[in-house]
Amino acid sequence: MNLTLRIWRQSGPADKGRMVTYQVEDVSPDMSFLEMLDVLNERLILAGEEPVAFDHDCREGICGMCGLMINGNAHGPQRGTTACQLHMRQFKDGDTIDIEPWRARAFPVIKDLVVNRNAFDKIIAAGGYITAPTGSAPEAHSVPVAKANADAAFESAACIGCGACVAACPNGSGMLFTAAKVTQLGLLPQGQPERYTRVIGMLDAHDEAGFGGCTNAGECTAVCPKGIPLTTIGRLNRDYLAATTTKRPDTP
Repeated sequence: MNLTLRIWRQSGPADKGRMVTYQVEDVSPDMSFLEMLDVLNERLILAGEEPVAFDHDCREGICGMCGLMINGNAHGPQRGTTACQLHMRQFKDGDTIDIEPWRARAFPVIKDLVVNRNAFDKIIAAGGYITAPTGSAPEAHSVPVAKANADAAFESAACIGCGACVAACPNGSGMLFTAAKVTQLGLLPQGQPERYTRVIGMLDAHDEAGFGGCTNAGECTAVCPKGIPLTTIGRLNRDYLAATTTKRPDTP
């Protein structure tokens, strides 16, 4: 395939940035989207030009690094797929593809398509842990967990922190990410000691990082590559309500 790429180029946070057009030829439909960008960068380097900076790591859809807006869609047109697992067969010969970084106040652009997602780390640091005794590992199955809770916790734990939910949200909210991290621990017995301080701390960190408020638009779940449902935010809201309206020994 021969494609026209319109890519956001920005040399640094202080640069205004602009869309730059590139032509790529002989793109195999079996290439992943990132492999196609690799081919473009090889040609740019050979021509003595600056390659396009973009985040990537495992390229297996599990690390969450490959955050790209592709034709206005977080991770591209295929639902439930990260950009690294998106294949060029999803496009047609002669297509024009717009490629941009995540657009959110909490995710400032570092360079080109790379954004700073340290705000997610601050949310995790505010409550993504449990109280656990030191020593050897507990005996398997020594702590019973209801299957419904285990399934919901596992569903939330599938979040890879890619930030697609933030990029797609009209408010730039990180509520789906925050809810997933609160839920995966709050549904398990091991997560109960910090259950209510966790939700308060994480939401405070969410707001301090500059994320917008959630208005239940649902765009976050539509682009989440792991299919985390909107009901996860409902669980967070219930825990937050309980933590702020009832005096508990583990809350301020």
